[in-house]
Amino acid sequence: MLPSDNLSASSELDDLPLEEIQTLAEVFERIKRAYVEEVDDRTLLRNAMRGMLNELDPHSAYLDEEEFQSLRESTQGEFGGIGIEVGMENGQLMVITPIDDTPASKAGLMSRDIIISIDGTPTESLSLQEAVSLMRGEPGTTVEISVLRSGEESPREFTLTREVIRTESVKYERLEPGYGYLRISQFQSRTAEQAREALQSMADEAELNGLVLDLRNNPGGVLQSAVDVADLFLDEGLVVYTEGRLADTQMEFSATPNTPAGDIPLVVLINGGSASAAEIVAGAIQDQRRGVIMGTDSFGKGSVQQIMPLGNGEGLKLTTALYYTPSGRSIQAQGIEPDVAVVRGRLEVAENQRQLREADLEGHLRSQGETRERQALSQRLRDDYQLSEALNLLKALNVVDRRRN
Repeated sequence: MLPSDNLSASSELDDLPLEEIQTLAEVFERIKRAYVEEVDDRTLLRNAMRGMLNELDPHSAYLDEEEFQSLRESTQGEFGGIGIEVGMENGQLMVITPIDDTPASKAGLMSRDIIISIDGTPTESLSLQEAVSLMRGEPGTTVEISVLRSGEESPREFTLTREVIRTESVKYERLEPGYGYLRISQFQSRTAEQAREALQSMADEAELNGLVLDLRNNPGGVLQSAVDVADLFLDEGLVVYTEGRLADTQMEFSATPNTPAGDIPLVVLINGGSASAAEIVAGAIQDQRRGVIMGTDSFGKGSVQQIMPLGNGEGLKLTTALYYTPSGRSIQAQGIEPDVAVVRGRLEVAENQRQLREADLEGHLRSQGETRERQALSQRLRDDYQLSEALNLLKALNVVDRRRN
C-alpha cells in the first residue's frame, strides 16, 4: 500500500500547474512590496484561501477560529443574533429565510431580500462569514441593516435588537376538528422526534382527517433529520440520494414501514424560503405521491456541505455532493415546483359585497362553538391565504374520498 500511495502522491505533484503557482508567488511578492499599506503574510495567505473557496460556490467557505466556533454554535441551536439564514447570490448577500419568532421575522424581513449594508458596512465587500459575524453579537445590542426588496427602488432600513436565538423547530395545533397543523421551522437533531410526538398528541385528541405540514421559510438543517421526518409519512421507497466525487458522498436514504402518519391526507406548504432539507422532504412526498405540495417554488439549494476541522482550530465548509429526489430530480438551482401554486396574501372582503350577519351585531349571543380561540383561528386563516387554501383542499380530498367509499 505505501509504495502505491507514494506513487499516487508523486503523480499528483507532477500534475500541479507550476506556471500558475509561480504566478501566485509573484502576485504575493508584488503585494508585499508595492501595496499602499503593509500587509502581513498571515493576512495575505488567509485571504488567498478565502478567495479559493468563495469562488467555488455560495456555500463553501474558509472559517477562521471565531467563524468555526460560531458555526458550531448555530448548529447546536443557540446563539446571539437576529435570526436569519443568509447566502450569497451573484455576489449579493441574500436572505434565504427569517427564522420563526426571532427579531428578523418579527421585523418583517422576507426571503430573497438583499442585504446591502450592515451597520453602515457595504456587504459587497464582505464574505458570507464576515457578514454573519457582523450580524451576530451579544443579546440586547442592536444592529442596523439596509435591505433592498424585489420590485422596490429604495432600500428599507431595519434596526434590530439581537436576542439569544433558541430555535424550537416544531409547533402544532388543531385548525378545525379533524384537521391538524404541523409547523417545522428548521431541521435539528431532535426535530423528527418532536414531530412524531406532535402527530401522536394530535391523534390522541381525536381522529385526524387531514394534516397541513408547513415548511415555508424553512432553511433546512440536518440531513438525517429531514430523512426521518419524511419517514413519518412514507412507509417505503427512496427518500433522497446524494452524488459527489468521493465514495463516501454516494448515499441513499430510504423510508421504513414504521409510519405514524399512516395514510392521513396531507398538504405540504412551501415557498421561496423553503431550502435544502425542507426541499428533500417536499420532493420525497411529491415523488411518492404521498401528499399535495402547495405554495410557490422553493429556494433550490440542493448541495451538501461538510464541515472539515483543520489542525490549527480553523476549518472548511466545503460542498461535496448534490441532493436528488427519488425520481432523480436535482434540487440544485431548480427547487421544488408545487403541485398547486398559491401565492402568499390575505383574504379580503369587498365592502359592497359584505352582508350584515347576526355575528356582526354588538352584544350578539355566542353559539356553543364560538370561542375566542375559534375567532383567532378564523382571523389567522384570513391573514394566511396559503394556509386557508391548504385546509380547503384537505376538506375537498375527504369529500372525494367519502364518495369513492
